[in-house]
Amino acid sequence: MKLVKAEEIKISEVIKILKNDGLIIYPAETLYGIGVRYDKKNLLRKIFEIKKRPEEKTFPLIADFKHLSLVVDFIPEAGKKLMEKYWPGPLTILLPAKKGINEELVNDGKIAIRVPGKSFALKLIKKLDFPITSTSANFSGTPPAKSMQEVLNYFQNEDIDLIIDGGQLPGIPSTIVDATVYPPKILRKGAVEIDLSFD
Repeated sequence: MKLVKAEEIKISEVIKILKNDGLIIYPAETLYGIGVRYDKKNLLRKIFEIKKRPEEKTFPLIADFKHLSLVVDFIPEAGKKLMEKYWPGPLTILLPAKKGINEELVNDGKIAIRVPGKSFALKLIKKLDFPITSTSANFSGTPPAKSMQEVLNYFQNEDIDLIIDGGQLPGIPSTIVDATVYPPKILRKGAVEIDLSFD
């Protein structure tokens, strides 16, 4: 396990680890996340094991706009409006998943995805060729990590390739909106207040 401060590591080094099927813990804008590339089932299974996560719970992704075509079948009009207004930012949007995406990422034909707000995560995803997981850094059923001490309390004995220390984070999870239905439905209130009155 390698622990490095966010301001001291090169993005290119993180990308190399992810491309070589590594598992990282990184600071997003509100919480620490566990990241692996989206298209490797064995890595997704590894997160289930590390988090002790129930099988029925899927993983959200962080992405850049250019990655959406890799995982999303199409973007409903309401989804486009939400993206225009709230991305980059702490809003996770459920969209129709592309066929063939790993089942660990898809629930009822939907995939959860966001372009993160100003953070190390945003800098990283803009340089990557693929989206990565953004599931919170914690054991299932326990509070998500918002500090490096909390991350280490959970994972210091686990097989993590790289932990990136971004200091103390706000600790508020992203807001989640289902844009596959109309009108879109708020599934979790979180870091951003959403206005769903598009007309």
